[in-house]
Amino acid sequence: MWDSSIKGFAAYLQLERSLSPNSVEAYLRDIRKLTSYLELQGKKAAPETITLQDLQGFIRFVAEIGLEPTSQARLISGIKGFYKYLTSENLITADPTTLLEAPKTRRKLPDVLSFDEIEAMIGAIDLSKPEGHRNKAMLEVLYSCGLRVSELIGLRKSWLFLDTGFIRVIGKGDKERLIPIGREAMHYLNIYEQGQRRTGIIQPGYEDFVFLNRRGKPLSRVMVFLIIKELANIAGITKNISPHTLRHSFATHLVEGGADLRAVQEMLGHESITTTEIYTHLDKQFLKSTLEKFHPAFK
Repeated sequence: MWDSSIKGFAAYLQLERSLSPNSVEAYLRDIRKLTSYLELQGKKAAPETITLQDLQGFIRFVAEIGLEPTSQARLISGIKGFYKYLTSENLITADPTTLLEAPKTRRKLPDVLSFDEIEAMIGAIDLSKPEGHRNKAMLEVLYSCGLRVSELIGLRKSWLFLDTGFIRVIGKGDKERLIPIGREAMHYLNIYEQGQRRTGIIQPGYEDFVFLNRRGKPLSRVMVFLIIKELANIAGITKNISPHTLRHSFATHLVEGGADLRAVQEMLGHESITTTEIYTHLDKQFLKSTLEKFHPAFK
């Protein structure tokens, strides 16, 4: 019964929810973890016979072996999705996950770069090196558009609509969005395109990718991470920096500047507004520090 239910769930995620293969596999891993736990407990029960107590025992088990609260919450979300599917298909009559609660997770505020720090990192790029203009265009695009690193390395030339000031991005779950791109980013993209990228090696099949390595293939996540870490070090920035830091900074600076949260959500490609709302917490901290610095009652 588990095998057929899991196969049906996979088809549902792929066909009806249009999730990417990686997302589907993540859901299935969650269910396999549950079935492995049940086997350890000597329970060969079918999905419809699982109780709330069984599921609570499973969550206690993964907590005891060291699974972080955020990972526990994601695991519970996957199990809830599985049982929601079984209920909607009338494969079970009662959903045991209804009262299953996720652990309380403390939302960690990410490090954010100031505009001056971002300028310092961009200024640290050595334009005399072959990859200099590529790296400058890359950082300008990351900060100007708030891209995930996966979206940056997957960016295609045919998705650049620079005459209208937009780029097309394929994000999580293969969802497409159009994002405005700033003048500086467009300027340095053009310099990179007309110079290094045009004269460099391009491997067959990768002609449409924007950011290429010296061998003519798309940059990897690790390579982008290393480039940004090195620039942060050169610029003397001691914060915990990653490509995602530029995305956080993009969103935070928009919110600090008074941007509508829904517009920020759209540009970031967040499915839920609650994900975007983390930047209002960052904004509140910014307001608090501003008051402490400039208001006489706070000095």
